[in-house]
Amino acid sequence: MVSMGTTDLNAPAASTEDHTDGAAGHDSANHDSAAQDNATADNATADARRRAALRSRADELLLDLAGAGATLRDDQWTAIEALVVDRRRALVVQRTGWGKSAVYFIAAKLLREAGRGPTVIVSPLLALMRNQVAAAARAGVRAATINSGNITEWDGIHEQIRAGGVDVLLVSPERLNNPDFRDNVLPHLAHDAGLVVVDEAHCVSDWGHDFRPDYRRIRTLVADLGRDTPVLATTATANDRVVADVATQLGVGADADAVREDSTLVLRGGLDRASLRLSVVHVADSRDRAAWLAQNLGSLPGSGIVYALTVSAAEDLAAVLAEQGHAVAAYTGRTDPAERESLEADLLANRVKCLVATSALGMGFDKPDLGFVVHVGAPSSPISYYQQVGRAGRGTERAEVVLLPGPEDEQIWRYFASVSFPDEQTVRAVIAALSDAPTSTPALESRVDLGRSRLEMVLKVLDVDGAVRRVRGGWVATGHEWVYDAERYEGLARERRAEQQAMLDYERTAQCRMRFLRAQLDDPLLAGETGGCGRCDNCTGAVRDAAVDQAAARTARDRLDRPGVDLAARRQWPTGLPRLGMELKGRIDDGPAVGRALGRLTDLGWGTRLRSLLADPDASAPPWLIDGCVEVLKSWRWEVRPDAVAALHSETRPRLVQSVAQGLAAIGRLDLLSSVSRPPDLPPVTAANSAFRVAQIGEDFAVPQAPAPGSTVLLVTDLVETGWMVTMAARAMRGAGARGVLPLALATRS
Repeated sequence: MVSMGTTDLNAPAASTEDHTDGAAGHDSANHDSAAQDNATADNATADARRRAALRSRADELLLDLAGAGATLRDDQWTAIEALVVDRRRALVVQRTGWGKSAVYFIAAKLLREAGRGPTVIVSPLLALMRNQVAAAARAGVRAATINSGNITEWDGIHEQIRAGGVDVLLVSPERLNNPDFRDNVLPHLAHDAGLVVVDEAHCVSDWGHDFRPDYRRIRTLVADLGRDTPVLATTATANDRVVADVATQLGVGADADAVREDSTLVLRGGLDRASLRLSVVHVADSRDRAAWLAQNLGSLPGSGIVYALTVSAAEDLAAVLAEQGHAVAAYTGRTDPAERESLEADLLANRVKCLVATSALGMGFDKPDLGFVVHVGAPSSPISYYQQVGRAGRGTERAEVVLLPGPEDEQIWRYFASVSFPDEQTVRAVIAALSDAPTSTPALESRVDLGRSRLEMVLKVLDVDGAVRRVRGGWVATGHEWVYDAERYEGLARERRAEQQAMLDYERTAQCRMRFLRAQLDDPLLAGETGGCGRCDNCTGAVRDAAVDQAAARTARDRLDRPGVDLAARRQWPTGLPRLGMELKGRIDDGPAVGRALGRLTDLGWGTRLRSLLADPDASAPPWLIDGCVEVLKSWRWEVRPDAVAALHSETRPRLVQSVAQGLAAIGRLDLLSSVSRPPDLPPVTAANSAFRVAQIGEDFAVPQAPAPGSTVLLVTDLVETGWMVTMAARAMRGAGARGVLPLALATRS
């Protein structure tokens, strides 16, 4: 084994004496020239030997990391050499499974053995961090991670860093702007770091498929580094535009052409995945798609991942598959972090056939023998799709990749697009609401009409742009001029629409599917190739049967057609209502009980019918809708049965809601009360932020027919999005005499 000790990797190989004899003539000059040539040759030889020794040590470390038989690719060594010996900056864009993590772990170990400081890896997901820490240990690399899942360990890890006991520190991008970490830990890391790695670097770019504002703070970290501190950015999913943007953001250069000794190294490889068998199966009905999956899951190789577009769809699919005997579990943004770790372990150990997941299980989950990836519903971008299917077949000769698109996919894409970066006026309102005194995010919510998640996104972007700053206690305005880049945001919107169209084209293409995806990612090797991959359904003609077994279809429909989901009751008034003229604060004691909805708009079963119903012109309720509501009432385990029913007047669907109330009153022999409504002269409710929404809804509800004192009223509404309209109407009814109010919605957003 080659021992690196604490050798300076850039030290000269040998020293040479100066020849300063004043009487030296022509022969002396020739002698000096020859000596210099010999010294140069000796230095070159010594340098070559050092590099060869490093290469040998790198090969040893790879065996520890990846096991017997593993060998470094030429491009892997090129990147390691550039980082460790030349301390350059590098951008590596290579397919999933190429071995990008091997590059930075081996480089980190070599730099540490040479006496350099710890490597800092900015990593986006907890699943990725856990896998990376385990991989680092195999190579003898002492790794630690700071993230939201190990808060109790932070102080101890900070002490280890200060004591030199950490070789690699993995941090989430969100930590980079935590005030304590940013001000007390980050400067030391930037000063002492031996290497900085930005993993999944496409997140830096808002042109990328998974842009995260926190990632853009990395450029501050990079700017504070010493001149000889190498930087490595890696990703598998970046087209030309994203590569150029990432390079600009991180200052790692964008020239992918000839690499000079003093320039940035850019390595872009081909993106073909020889193990993947891509196919598309068209099944029109969402319930039949679930049945198709239940019918075919057992024939897919090994264990894998089934992706769904929404949390509710993932949970529905998991329930259908489990009821039909498959060992599966749902994995979504609602899954507790500790449970996520357990589920990942189950999949790694093949204790489950699949995890039914949203994009929460995406980048970085590393199971080399993952046998399949199935999408029930298409992502909105071919680039995002390539990233997710890249989880499969990293260490196998064959992996199945199946897409089951649905007509509702485009509606879901449009919804997610609707919560993108807001308009200039709204953003400037955020800046104007701040001062040099810290303001918390909840307090800021009462000053600007943005929901919590969008407000946090705006604050992060403004922080990166220098207009605001996060400090202890909240956010402050910096006073720096800020420019709304309307051209960029409009360009982003156009790019998203183009990506959505490209995804639809992928579903329908008769050409090679792998070639299509590679073209979307500007694969540099594609131009020199002809023909298709020879593996996808279009290349082979081996089209999967879309037929659904009727027994499987009935079972899936029975499960998905069970109506009824809970509607959580609002229990706390939003902060800042007194500022908006409403003296409401603290706990809500006079609101509705926990309610029920027929289904979610994102459900696999009821979602399709409800979306269509609410999109149609207003009309009386069809029989299937009344029947579904009756089933919900039958299964509702209320403490007190309702005595009466009333409609909450809908501005857009008054006939629909009133006819449901009438139908349920007749079937259940309940008193039918007059509709409850807001004053007709009030404007429609458009606010997104909770405090603004409550203020806009107001308290002045008309209750034309007072319920009997002490009675319980079933309150029928069409769509519940935030729950505040139902809350305010229920308060009015309770104020008019009702003891309790039970909301019944035809649909809820999520």
